[in-house]
Amino acid sequence: MKISQDYLVSGHIGALMKSYSLPCIISLLTAALYNIADQVFIANAAYLGSYGNAANTVVFPLTVVALAVAVMIGDGACTFVSISLGGGREKESSDAVGTAVVSSIAASSVITVLYLAFTSEIIDFFGGSVNAETFVLSQEYFFWISVGIPFYMFGQAMNPVIRADGSPKFAMISTVSGALLNIVLDPLFIFPLKMGMKGAAIATVLGQILTAALAVFYLCRMKSVHLNKDSFKLRFSILKKILPLGMTSFLSQISLVAAMAAVNNMIRKYGAIDPVFAKEAFRQIPMAVVGIVMKFFQIVISVAVGLAAGCIPVVGYNIGAGRKDRAKKLFTMLLVSEAAVGFVALLIVEFLPHLIIAVFGASNESAEYSAFAVKSFRIYLCMMVFATVNKGTFIYLQSLGKAFASTMLSMVREVLFGVGFALLLPRFFGLDGVLYSMPVSDFCTAVIAAVVISLTYKELSEHVNTSLNCDF
Repeated sequence: MKISQDYLVSGHIGALMKSYSLPCIISLLTAALYNIADQVFIANAAYLGSYGNAANTVVFPLTVVALAVAVMIGDGACTFVSISLGGGREKESSDAVGTAVVSSIAASSVITVLYLAFTSEIIDFFGGSVNAETFVLSQEYFFWISVGIPFYMFGQAMNPVIRADGSPKFAMISTVSGALLNIVLDPLFIFPLKMGMKGAAIATVLGQILTAALAVFYLCRMKSVHLNKDSFKLRFSILKKILPLGMTSFLSQISLVAAMAAVNNMIRKYGAIDPVFAKEAFRQIPMAVVGIVMKFFQIVISVAVGLAAGCIPVVGYNIGAGRKDRAKKLFTMLLVSEAAVGFVALLIVEFLPHLIIAVFGASNESAEYSAFAVKSFRIYLCMMVFATVNKGTFIYLQSLGKAFASTMLSMVREVLFGVGFALLLPRFFGLDGVLYSMPVSDFCTAVIAAVVISLTYKELSEHVNTSLNCDF
């Protein structure tokens, strides 16, 4: 049977990358805006200020846990479906989508129950006990965010599935719609209604419900994948293939959780002995500031991941069709684009940090807050070029079906280096050591990435009709 997506092996590579990656970037940026918008409005509310900022920072990694599981399912299904469609295996692709739907619902239910059952313990683990005010605000925000987890995870898991079906624009629209609703409701709930952290969280959840509803609407009208009642079964044989393919996406997100847990606890420990931030009135500042830095980092990484993840259907389909030459050309375009994104981000953090912190309510804070914020941006993110290229390389391996290699490389960056240096360097450099951990991790990873890039080019240069050996 003729597959409707044959243009993926005949269309212009640059045009395909743009048409698939741009909606993916916008979708990821919009997803990031949920938490970022909350923090911007919270920071500019005088009655919340840096305490609310710190509380948002504490809860942020917990939303990323849910996102990590969702994208592992969604991106894994996206890769699997794309390769299946490229190879003409339509039944396999529909079973994969159904399995992704069921598994995302099951996983989100488990996470929600765990969050609600262990709220205080989880908040304390992520540094929420830095002071009493931060802890109370964290609890308030976290409860309502937990209630919305099932909607959030379903919408995010289905987003890449919709892209794999050949509708990247709809995937973008569904995510953008929810985020825009959140942005409209945030200032209403926080300022005139004075609902505080609760209002910010409820606005977020309502936006997530809208995105999930649009995903359900699309699933009933898929183009290349044909679903029926039999599709919606949890097929463990397919799930075992989907999850490894999405593992890199999982690690790219969960690493942020592991790093933030390490960073938050190091901030709490070494901030308590810092000459400035040991004072009770300033104790929440380092956590609030690093949270803002991580939000900017999330924006940049969303672009980097979006560039690479958007290429997954294109690369997967071409590999399935035996067109390694096109996959190689796309890899070159991806690396150049990732480096450009990192360079632009580097210029911003080095020369315009004041503008960024102004958006997050710096005018309401002390001189110590502003000084530490500028310092944090310039040190923590000084290796952004390496960070974006590393991320793009690892996700590209995922699109080739190289799940094991991609996963192992991501583990080195995100766990061994990311968490390891965050725990080690503060022992020698105090609070500054927390800031050094990110650039050191990115530099060490870049050395490994250079070898991986060389080997990938060599393999893609082999005979066009030779299929790559997928890990599944």
